[in-house]
Amino acid sequence: MRRDNQSSVSEFLLLGLPIQPEEQGMYCALFLAMYLTTVLGNLLIILLIRLDSRLHTPMYFFLSHLALTDISFSSVTAPKMLMNMLMQIQSISYAGCICQAYFFLFFADLDSFLLTSMAYDRYVAICHPLHYTTVMSQSLCFLFIIVSWVLSFASALVHTLLLARLSFCGDNTIHHFFCDLSALLKLSSSDTTVNQLLILTVGVVVITVPLMCILVSYGLIGATILRRPSIKGICKALSTCGSHLSVVSLYYGAIIGLYSVPSSNSSNDQDVTVSVLYTVVTPMLNPFIYSLRNRDMKGALRNILRRGAFSM
Repeated sequence: MRRDNQSSVSEFLLLGLPIQPEEQGMYCALFLAMYLTTVLGNLLIILLIRLDSRLHTPMYFFLSHLALTDISFSSVTAPKMLMNMLMQIQSISYAGCICQAYFFLFFADLDSFLLTSMAYDRYVAICHPLHYTTVMSQSLCFLFIIVSWVLSFASALVHTLLLARLSFCGDNTIHHFFCDLSALLKLSSSDTTVNQLLILTVGVVVITVPLMCILVSYGLIGATILRRPSIKGICKALSTCGSHLSVVSLYYGAIIGLYSVPSSNSSNDQDVTVSVLYTVVTPMLNPFIYSLRNRDMKGALRNILRRGAFSM
């Protein structure tokens, strides 16, 4: 367990989910099914958008990137969690833990920025429909994606570099199913004041500001609908915004529920349970939300299936 003469840990132990040993097999099968659903469902979204020219619009451009991010986000934690449950191997190397923390932060931040870009797209489509094609140009869409990746990369890198400077000389047991940043800071024997301050500062940039932008966008959308109230306008707004609002509610609701409550030893199990919601459950539900509540996606799926049937 020791890396050198300075007693720094060379690996950590992940306690995993708070479930009984005799229930491990059942939960392993459940989470494996959920992970496969996440991967296949989001891959289906990417495939449909790629193959159907009618979906080559800014909204579905952002959706394809969100689907790819969800696959990556879930893949950062789920395979290791499943392996731990199946093979009872709870250890993860120091380097592996730091890498997992980095990619978890990166894809979590990227999710937040992509949801914000999609909210802006819906705002322009409903509030300024005549200027939509001009405003939401291909160059602007690519700019949104590039900025999202750069900001996510910078945020995760700063957190990871400061995390790598900390010493871990005592307990190496992480009360979680992955290398969560907050859980690692609790284990550190170094002063984590700078890390905690960075979490608050960067959290405003990658969570609070995007959430406020989303709320403002939908506030303006609501005001536009109320100025010109009509059943057709309300139905159109619900059809184009309902799916995105559902995903936003799931994503930010889980994060607010997890980080708005002060952490304590008694809330470890609750933190782990809520983490499962936004690392495993939300990425799995996104394909269902966007396919079941979106006529364009359902139409594209029918066309692909019809095409496949005719080719046979």
